[in-house]
Amino acid sequence: MLESGNQPQYSIIWLHGLGADGEDFVPVADELNLPVAVRYIFPHAPRRPVTVNGGFVMRAWYDIASGDIAARQDETGIRASQNAIEALIAQEIARGIAPSHIFLAGFSQGGALALHTALRQAAPLGGVLALSAYLPLTGTVSAEAGANAQQTPIFMAHGRNDPIVPYQLGIASREALLRLGCTVEWHEYAMPHSVCAQELCDIAIWLAKHTSTGQE
Repeated sequence: MLESGNQPQYSIIWLHGLGADGEDFVPVADELNLPVAVRYIFPHAPRRPVTVNGGFVMRAWYDIASGDIAARQDETGIRASQNAIEALIAQEIARGIAPSHIFLAGFSQGGALALHTALRQAAPLGGVLALSAYLPLTGTVSAEAGANAQQTPIFMAHGRNDPIVPYQLGIASREALLRLGCTVEWHEYAMPHSVCAQELCDIAIWLAKHTSTGQE
């Protein structure tokens, strides 16, 4: 697990996508140049066999059974990774960072895990960034969501030409979050399963809006 930032006012836990590792988004964090002191945490997912990739062992937050990522979801793996991320949230709280100053961010299945975990916290977090991602285990959210989960602002970004996490799955996830009463800022781009320059600008603007030294 990689970390950055001294005497931070905020913490951002950034979750990589399938087959990558914690170093994948370090350059992105460097480009954001936020106006407040931030500790970035880049955890590594465990190594596990991934069914859709022929059982090849790679870093993954949970298994993917097939190309239809919303079908046959690995609930056990998702919840195990949720526990790991909640341990990082607890670590930041113990370090003196309030829940409202902790953000979860992630790309692809890292973004899916960020959404899943944030909605289940007792205290609302500062926000969630879900990039080229989707909401997993949608059938369990309303029963498991924290009492004030809707207060956690959500930034979602998706490529209209995404062949991995289909654009329509991103849209359906946004609509499910809105039905829960969440506040979702949606951005879409003419790109595949990736991150683009305009997206980084939009992320920086959103994070700057939701971070300030005066925020409670």
